[in-house]
Amino acid sequence: MTTPMPLSAMAAPLMALRIFEDQYRHLPAPCVSISTVYPNLLELSFHDDADGFETWCQALGIRPCTVRHSVHSDGRTSVMKAVTNYSGGPVKLICFTTIPAPEGERSRAEATS
Repeated sequence: MTTPMPLSAMAAPLMALRIFEDQYRHLPAPCVSISTVYPNLLELSFHDDADGFETWCQALGIRPCTVRHSVHSDGRTSVMKAVTNYSGGPVKLICFTTIPAPEGERSRAEATS
């Protein structure tokens, strides 16, 4: 049997989250994730909110040239990722936005109805 990870193993992302709540309470709320798999990482994700992603990047001093862009294999989801260090650990920002279908193209849901 393995010993459970103590909550203190997540000290860096929890501290960053406390600081963010104090300093950036006016910014758009992201989805927040801290995991026992990567206990030092704070992940902030944005779904169909590129403006929120960009606002957080600016607040954390992330330069636009360091943001990585990709498209999921379905060709319908754009992904932006950025990482910075804050309060002793990495903070990863991820943004998922829907790429509109080309004019005249139907989605799978529309095609089967």
